[in-house]
Amino acid sequence: MKIYLKKMAVVIFGAALLLGACGEGEKKESSANGDTKKYKIGVTQIVEHPSLNAAYDGFKKALEDAGLDVEYVVQNAQNDNSANTTIATNLVNSGVDLIFANSTPSAQAVASATQEIPIVFTSVTDAVGAELVESLESPGGNVTGTIDLHPDVIPQTLKFLQEQLGAKNVGIIYNAGEQNARVQVDKIHEVVKDMDLTIVEAPVATSADVKQAVDSLIGKVDSLYIIKDNTVVSALETVTSVAFDNKLPMMVGELDSVKRGGLAAYGFSYHDLGYETGQMAVKILKGESKPSELPVQVPKKLKFVVNEDTASKIGLEIKEEWKAELSE
Repeated sequence: MKIYLKKMAVVIFGAALLLGACGEGEKKESSANGDTKKYKIGVTQIVEHPSLNAAYDGFKKALEDAGLDVEYVVQNAQNDNSANTTIATNLVNSGVDLIFANSTPSAQAVASATQEIPIVFTSVTDAVGAELVESLESPGGNVTGTIDLHPDVIPQTLKFLQEQLGAKNVGIIYNAGEQNARVQVDKIHEVVKDMDLTIVEAPVATSADVKQAVDSLIGKVDSLYIIKDNTVVSALETVTSVAFDNKLPMMVGELDSVKRGGLAAYGFSYHDLGYETGQMAVKILKGESKPSELPVQVPKKLKFVVNEDTASKIGLEIKEEWKAELSE
């Protein structure tokens, strides 16, 4: 009986060893075929608005599709510059593997806070002018990402205002404290030098100033152009309400802003832009590339979108060619 039990114990022990070996083999195979590391990613965003939120959703989707196990540390500055700086410092000190910076102010803050932790940005208008990278082709350092200003957007929008809407005086509202906004305003003034358009500016410092700014433009302009400005876009419904009341056509800089009441825009999907940024992050996390080696990406395709409900509210007839317009 003792001999029988001894033999059974040997058989069971041997089977356990065999199963253990098989399990270990499966673990090794899993490690060879997929990344099993747990990553910690810091996320900093300057303010809540649909385009930035869509970019973040796209970023997460790219990492999910890559099969990475990720813990996100998400911080939103709610358009407060001092909070933005504090967030950058906290993320750097929290031991994250990578930082996703969603907006120009967010990217500038974290780039100033660390030169070691990899940073990928999106929703940035002018990465070189913001001193985030040395050049789009060769970023250098620990920062790279995607920019959200196609070179044709501003010229095409101003051309549409003049030729299709008959605009003469265009009102723009922007936060002069946002580097990305100043770049766009400078570009607007450069483009209109060769056009019969007058630009009337209404600068703001916070979202609370937007209502007063748009009211100040009434009677001075025949149209509005709301650029990619985080402060103003976060309060877009305020501008939209005044535009509707005064029958003013309002061109916008983002497709998401068309959904929120803008008349029309040349744009692209911020979700797609965030997804592309996420793909860059995957390469960095897996050790396949360094930020300095990944060129900054620019939106490749524009599409033109019109809000028919908005056109109806301001008494504007939509031309058939507007619906089919597509810019490659």
